[in-house]
Amino acid sequence: MELCHIYQSPCPVALMTSFFISFLLLSACQPPLFVQSDTVSPPVPQTKEEQSQITSQVTGQIGWRREGIKYRRNELFLDVLESVNLLMSPQGQVLSAHVSGRVVMKSYLSGMPECKFGMNDKIVIDKQGKGGASDDAGKSGKQSIAIDDCTFHQCVRLSKFDSERSISFIPPDGEYELMRYRTTKDIILPFRVIPLVREVGRTKLEVKVVIKSNFKPSLLAQKIEVRIPTPLNTSGVQVICMKGKAKYKASENAIVWKIKRMAGMKESQISAEIELLPTNDKKKWARPPISMNFEVPFAPSGLKVRYLKVFESKLNYSDHDVIKWVRYIGRSGIYETRC
Repeated sequence: MELCHIYQSPCPVALMTSFFISFLLLSACQPPLFVQSDTVSPPVPQTKEEQSQITSQVTGQIGWRREGIKYRRNELFLDVLESVNLLMSPQGQVLSAHVSGRVVMKSYLSGMPECKFGMNDKIVIDKQGKGGASDDAGKSGKQSIAIDDCTFHQCVRLSKFDSERSISFIPPDGEYELMRYRTTKDIILPFRVIPLVREVGRTKLEVKVVIKSNFKPSLLAQKIEVRIPTPLNTSGVQVICMKGKAKYKASENAIVWKIKRMAGMKESQISAEIELLPTNDKKKWARPPISMNFEVPFAPSGLKVRYLKVFESKLNYSDHDVIKWVRYIGRSGIYETRC
């Protein structure tokens, strides 16, 4: 009765008091409210690629390719570009090695085609081996590669890759990077560097370095450069090399040996006598690693393109009408051998 009397009172103070009492009564009857972190709306994507991908998923529109594209000749270029990294001990033991790769494409295709790209991924090859469906990979030397991780262009249908391990996509027009990947197992090391350093007293060093190519004799490596470090107190260097040109660069504290080309399963060597200035420093020379740069016409990871297909249902051309080019380029990343 007292509560009814308060509500009926025309006094403003009484009205405020009644509102406060009502709020307390309602709060006592309801359970506490908690806001969970997973109910918070996701942040708005910051990059154009993320925004375009979400728009494509919601509306079905393709933001990376316009309609009405026409070419007289339909062409597709695919480059497998890899960087091989190595750290090897003087005895030839691999201390660390990995390959970072990219698949770069140039598409000059009419209409709105769908492309399918397959490689010798270990998961696919293992499935086919169990089913007895194909033996193509066994004929190519290395059967399959184990990809540690990979990222794709927004045009790739990730659901198909997860279920079928096939890369399906409607390509952008022109040049783009389709995917990036990394491998650490069963890497083909294109070159082996064998160093031999001998100290002759405290004022002389004798250095001999042999390089051996480890790939098919029919292939040619090019842009080969070997950098042999020298001590800071070097006063003069005499160099003899079997192939290419070698020069001592005092500003870089290194002997730089360059070879234009070298076939597979070959070897070459360089010898050098290094004269040293007397020094009071009792600390031994740290012997930095010998580094190497090169380019080879294959993928050191062993990756192979198994198929590259184009489908265009609306226009009058088929997969056989498309001219396709596939190229493999392997380059040195940080390729070092301790001496």
